[in-house]
Amino acid sequence: MKKFALAAATGSVLGLLATTQIAGPLIAQEADRNTTVYEQLDLFGDIFERIRAQYVEEVDSAKLIEAAINGMLTSLDPHSSYLSPDDADDMRVQTRGEFGGLGIEVTQQDGWVKVVSPMDGTPADAAGIQSGDLITAVDGESLMGYTLDEAVDLMRGPVGSEIVITVVREGVSEPFDVSIIRDTIKLTAVRVRQEGESIVLRITTFNDQTMANLSDGLAKQIEEAGGIDKVNGIIVDLRNNPGGLLNQAVFVADAFLEEGEIVSTRGRNPQDGERFNATAGDLTSGLPMVVLINGGSASASEIVAGALQDHRRAIVIGTKSFGKGSVQTVMPLRGDGAMRLTTARYYTPSGRSIQALGIQPDIIVQQPVAHPGDEPETTTSQFRSEADLRGSLNNDSLTEDEIRQIEEDRARAEATAALREEDYQLAYAIDILKGLSALGPKN
Repeated sequence: MKKFALAAATGSVLGLLATTQIAGPLIAQEADRNTTVYEQLDLFGDIFERIRAQYVEEVDSAKLIEAAINGMLTSLDPHSSYLSPDDADDMRVQTRGEFGGLGIEVTQQDGWVKVVSPMDGTPADAAGIQSGDLITAVDGESLMGYTLDEAVDLMRGPVGSEIVITVVREGVSEPFDVSIIRDTIKLTAVRVRQEGESIVLRITTFNDQTMANLSDGLAKQIEEAGGIDKVNGIIVDLRNNPGGLLNQAVFVADAFLEEGEIVSTRGRNPQDGERFNATAGDLTSGLPMVVLINGGSASASEIVAGALQDHRRAIVIGTKSFGKGSVQTVMPLRGDGAMRLTTARYYTPSGRSIQALGIQPDIIVQQPVAHPGDEPETTTSQFRSEADLRGSLNNDSLTEDEIRQIEEDRARAEATAALREEDYQLAYAIDILKGLSALGPKN
């Protein structure tokens, strides 16, 4: 006991000496850092006063300070920014699911505005704007040198007014102009429909309505199908979904998981990290699932896809997602404005960071690009069958019910084949569910 106490005491003394020896330089370094910061703030004040006093035209001091704040935030990353009172109010409206505009989610790349995804049923979608398009000019005015918020402001305008945007698209040799009529954007967060024996959940955004839309729509569709035993699987379509609210992404993933981690966030300080876990209950009773993603699937979409993929709850098909794996916290500021600041990164249950890497599909399926003048492929076989031969024998071994079942199966197969012309990736997903259903339940 005496030796232990002595060792502990000696350790305390050594620790004290070490602290005494190091504390002096640390305090000096901190003081130097503070001095440098104060000097730079003084420099900022000097520049601000000289602009106010000597710029060729009189300037608005409030706008000058706002521009300086926004410049400071946008220098950090593409998603941090200052929100003026009007912008902050617009953001609150958007999370409720209705706002005015073109209907595109954008980010910034190399000084240009890049389309993350067009939103379903919006003017931008109808005009043919695609994920990955670069918007280089608005009404003939170049966007080079504009911040993202300034470019977005330029694209806003009264409902019913026309805007002409200049687009640069991969695979197209020259920039081209697209005319769009601004409209009120009313987003239905989830659209539910049935394709054959599969239920398709098309999730367009993660706003306050998403989980409610999903649970209500899914229950109604299962009822219309004649019960859960009449459904062979679920397709969650997250293509061109730009993301949205973190809590809604957690709710959606939880709807199909019985347990385990959904997503974790890690910030600058370890103690600020959070983990979100699933609760018991699967709305689909364990039906096979396929998740569809593409380059326009970002943020909250990637959280859902990553969680279902890591838990082996769903097969993810399509193309690599956008790769926005950062968390933005919106902090209210005086004067009704707000600051959107990147505060953490997302990680999937297996510990993968989504940032810049995105979610890699289990099966890569490209969506074929239709070219003008292409003739649609016929789904009818070019070969003759036994039934076409004159005098061929009839098949008398089948009952009328069996024949009817065969005809229904053939009709479903032909419907899926026809869907390939419209949406190849979705048709592929339906074929996967048919294959899984044919294998039967695991024992």
